[in-house]
Amino acid sequence: MKKILMIAAALAIGAGMASAKTIRMGTEGAYPPYNFINDKGEVDGFERELGDELCRRAGYDCVWVTNDWDTIIPNLIAGNYDTIMAGMSITAERDKVIDFTQEYLPPDPSAYVALAGSTPDLKKGVIAAQTGTIQAGYVQESGATLAEYATADDTIAAVRNGEADAVLADKSFLEPIVKESKGELVFVGEPLYIGGGVGMGVRESDTELKKRFNDAITAMKKDGSLNKLIRKWFGDKAKTFD
Repeated sequence: MKKILMIAAALAIGAGMASAKTIRMGTEGAYPPYNFINDKGEVDGFERELGDELCRRAGYDCVWVTNDWDTIIPNLIAGNYDTIMAGMSITAERDKVIDFTQEYLPPDPSAYVALAGSTPDLKKGVIAAQTGTIQAGYVQESGATLAEYATADDTIAAVRNGEADAVLADKSFLEPIVKESKGELVFVGEPLYIGGGVGMGVRESDTELKKRFNDAITAMKKDGSLNKLIRKWFGDKAKTFD
């Protein structure tokens, strides 16, 4: 009888492990340090490390899926993956079509970058921004001419080859690029706060998924592990949660 009970318990544990729900985590894989593809061809970065930990705490098995930024929301709605973790700021416009967890990264300032020695007109010049971003929306309403590009890397190339006078993007994305340019690229103008914090996008119908990830984010905020990850990927001066 004892053996039977032990076998039954083992089978129950095995069944529980097998029944863990697999969640497909959608990201761009092209926006370091938020997310990028490493030398092994794997999704890496702040959101990969955070997402894996959130999945563990929420009791999910997670796999990562990459998708171009300009169709990342439509493909979530279509069911090609279950979440978006791609440096996506929470905005009222996006919240009309998908839902968001609480923010897992405080609002990041946007900044302009141009070629060293240039004097770009940030109010009336040609400003590059990635399609579908809060920066593109800002430029469009600012009076400047918006030059939209499919990827963030394309916006940098546009400045370098003279297609755009400056690029507007998240400062945390631009900082390592400016540093690595060794004086070719510089920050110009003042930083801008034009979006909310970064959250995980989910379908509006996935209320249980949202709740479990929210609980995991709350737990990481309380135990300090989220702030630790933010500092690891964005530096000791990065804005963290109180």
